[in-house]
Amino acid sequence: MKITRFTLYQVPPRWLFLKIETDAGLVGWGEPVIEGKAATVAAAVTELMENLIGKNPLNIEDHWQVMYRGGFYRGGPILMSAIAGIDQALWDIKGKYHNAPIHQLLGGRVRETMRVYSWIGGDRPADVGLAAASMVAKGFTAVKMNATDEMSYIDSYVKVDLALARIAAVREAGGPGLGIGIDFHGRVHKPMAKVLAKELEAFRPMFIEEPVLPQNNEALRDIANHCSIPIATGERMFSRWDFKQILMDGYVDIIQPDLSHAGGITECKKIISMAEAFDVAAAPHCPLGPIALAACLQVDATCHNAFIQEQSLGIHYNLENDLLDYLTDKTVFDYEKGYCKIPEGPGLGIEINEEYLLSRAAIGHNWHNPIWRNADGSVAEW
Repeated sequence: MKITRFTLYQVPPRWLFLKIETDAGLVGWGEPVIEGKAATVAAAVTELMENLIGKNPLNIEDHWQVMYRGGFYRGGPILMSAIAGIDQALWDIKGKYHNAPIHQLLGGRVRETMRVYSWIGGDRPADVGLAAASMVAKGFTAVKMNATDEMSYIDSYVKVDLALARIAAVREAGGPGLGIGIDFHGRVHKPMAKVLAKELEAFRPMFIEEPVLPQNNEALRDIANHCSIPIATGERMFSRWDFKQILMDGYVDIIQPDLSHAGGITECKKIISMAEAFDVAAAPHCPLGPIALAACLQVDATCHNAFIQEQSLGIHYNLENDLLDYLTDKTVFDYEKGYCKIPEGPGLGIEINEEYLLSRAAIGHNWHNPIWRNADGSVAEW
């Protein structure tokens, strides 16, 4: 069997889908994208695929190593996202070739279903109490929200008090059993992150996410020593080499690799297994489309330390299209009592509605995140 061709589809709301075809008639799907840089990743996929045309798609580990090590310059969000989507598509083909879901090819399941959480509140968190109550009514047992809007290195305690009031509203609406993920989104610099983390302890969050930018991961030591809330990070880390130091340092409790950013199924399985050796949990990042979620669930099914999964149904970015729109069978992810089914079909276990995909690809997108500024005009972290 040989790879014969590939096609990229830039589709709303902000996604990039990859289709890889073979001379045996088997097709694989991947989702290689960096939010806001879809066209850049598409160019990287095109370059990497030059070396895969005519090759056997089943030799995934070798293809991964060639894509990663075959370039003198390696790693980073663009190249690793391109590799990720290609890797997902190759695993999809391999599963279809063996007529088995990918998780069976990775050693089989350790769980029957996967707990998931839902986003509330949007970029600038508002009305989160009502949103939390709505999600609980739908059966979700966990939610995630942004902690703040933009913050300066040293900022007003008014912003801290507003953040605490929002978290209090979510806790009141959801009750003591609701898991609350609080995403600092890298918007908060170390001085204010310590303040927020300490003040948030009273609400017993499930975790705080990216309390500082990943470039400043050394600051996690002070935050971890300052409060007892589990610390999560990793959506902007792209390989096992990026995760190596943070695991050795011991100041992270939950890693969040993204299967469309961190080298795909092949690499994220290794990253999450590395974390298990350090007694660290995993909650893969996935505010993306159905292919990315399917890839996450296939890996989650095989990893003992994966405890919850992000998913994008109803997320504030999904305006033109939502998670299930591109699927032929929209029940494949069925959510029940806060848990999601593990897809059991061959490969990724999903079927893309190609007729609908083509109609949306004709529209495309040019999504970019907003540029925020502080009161003094300086650029703020988004």
